[in-house]
Amino acid sequence: MTHQYAVEIVLTRPATVRELHQARHQVTFAANAERTRLMTMQRGKSPGRALHRLRHRLDTVLPIDVLTTHYPDRQGHVLLNVALSRRADAQIREEAAALGQRAGDVLAERITAYLAHEQLQRRHRLESQIQRLLTHHTPEEVLACAAGCLLQVRLPR
Repeated sequence: MTHQYAVEIVLTRPATVRELHQARHQVTFAANAERTRLMTMQRGKSPGRALHRLRHRLDTVLPIDVLTTHYPDRQGHVLLNVALSRRADAQIREEAAALGQRAGDVLAERITAYLAHEQLQRRHRLESQIQRLLTHHTPEEVLACAAGCLLQVRLPR
């Protein structure tokens, strides 16, 4: 039995108007203003098959970086479909063989480690900026200003 899956398409660069026009002949989608992210629905027997099918349909039309299921599964995971270069694929497979693991598991570990590192780096940058602010302003001023900025931001509903 097939289901519809919400899929996000992340592009390596903004798509041209021509590329978007050609892609619309294949699937219906919504694009963000920068034309770097698209959302669509894709039928499939599983989320993995839906991502595979969509990549097969659009890979020659759009500069696709990553396809991902938009909603997490029951375990809270989203599924990624990444096309690796031959060199990267060979490196992942070699490492997996040396560790006695599956290539997909090694790639998942690398992605998880990268995301954790990136999150830590973002936190350090934010803390550094706050420390610089605190050299010129009181904690109360920084907090009041941050609260005012956050109140002006339109949060998604």
